[in-house]
Amino acid sequence: MTHMLITSLNYWPEETGIAPYSTAVAEHLASVGYRVTVVAGMPHYPRWRVDAGYRGRGARVERHNGVEIRRRAHYVPSRQSALRRAAYEASSLALALEAAQVEHPDAVVGIVPSLSGGIAARVAATRFRVPYSIVFQDLMGPGAAQSGLTGGRGAALVREAEAWVAGRASVVGIVAEGFRPYVESLGVAPERVRRLRNWDRSEPPAVARETIRAEMGWPADAIVCLHAGNMGAKQGLENVIEAARIAQASGSPLLFILMGDGNRRRELQQLAWRYRLANVRFVPLQPGERFSSVLAAADVLLVNQLPSVSDMSLPSKLSAYFGSGRPVVAACAADSETAREVTDSGAGLLVPAASPARLLEGIMRVASDPGLAAHLAWRGLTWRHNALSAEQALRAYEQFVAQTLSAGSHGRVHTPYRAPLRATARPSRAAAAVPDERDRRRAA
Repeated sequence: MTHMLITSLNYWPEETGIAPYSTAVAEHLASVGYRVTVVAGMPHYPRWRVDAGYRGRGARVERHNGVEIRRRAHYVPSRQSALRRAAYEASSLALALEAAQVEHPDAVVGIVPSLSGGIAARVAATRFRVPYSIVFQDLMGPGAAQSGLTGGRGAALVREAEAWVAGRASVVGIVAEGFRPYVESLGVAPERVRRLRNWDRSEPPAVARETIRAEMGWPADAIVCLHAGNMGAKQGLENVIEAARIAQASGSPLLFILMGDGNRRRELQQLAWRYRLANVRFVPLQPGERFSSVLAAADVLLVNQLPSVSDMSLPSKLSAYFGSGRPVVAACAADSETAREVTDSGAGLLVPAASPARLLEGIMRVASDPGLAAHLAWRGLTWRHNALSAEQALRAYEQFVAQTLSAGSHGRVHTPYRAPLRATARPSRAAAAVPDERDRRRAA
């Protein structure tokens, strides 16, 4: 049986960010006949504190859905700074030690970020003399510079580390086409770069919109603008708080919901309290079975980023947004990957980053025009079907892994048996068929 080693700091049971994708890829490979070992850190994202069941443990071995998971403890900063991030990355290099001790794999796949996922992949591949590949879910060099957490020298060091990680990879995966120029600038030959899309993991909304709004305590006449996911530095959610302050002063019916967690959540809560904002509410990230229903109960879904964030990342929440049947308003740089995805999908309205007044203007434009809102929502559902299918994405990962294996001197070529996609991939029912009239009505 072909043995694949995957190194990813973030993994199940984390519910947001890259962890669900790393998990689904590993479990899908196991479902088609691979033996899969994952080396990961302790679950901590997006709360930036280690989950209760994993605290105080230096290492842990688990099995989940056919995958062996070997974990190593690492430092988790409750607040972000250049020094804390450096300590986080340095301590998570324990993954490399764990990866070098697993039973001999046939190939290795490293997931970036964090850098430790990539470093552990190269170290293990060297140790076992097998091929390896890298998947860039985010670009850490540009991220270090664009998020403002470190200076130019720090960003340069991160870039050098990324170049080392990718330097001998048989193939390099990117989740956004805009990553390609940067990856090639690291010295990766164009023919070694492959596009790997993230996909919509959500189920169709299962709870009626009116029921969810009542359960969440949202006024029936409120225009609900919802941000879901991480509340960190690059999201720049102070822009949303300022927009809420302006809206409250003008008597607007807007209600801003910030759903999720992150190292900036407490500061944002304090800011909302200081302004005495009755139109801002913070709620926990909803469990998987309710998540899409909560998204669908909002009127507008928000993406907000710092103006400096351009080609460093593509928010994973966009796929769920598109599948919810709700219009999107994105406050981001015009040259960002977020802007590219929103424009390509046709599912949202772009407004300038760090401009609370323009953000409010965009929200009200969508909320006051039912025809525009329905059109944007329908485009999102169509894009989800055409571009964000779990089956298409996971088949692409199979090809990616096959290409990695083919570079090895052992000559191993995996011939998988076919099995249904695992439940963790969570392909939605609408992703399996062209959006129909019910989807149109839901979008409206």
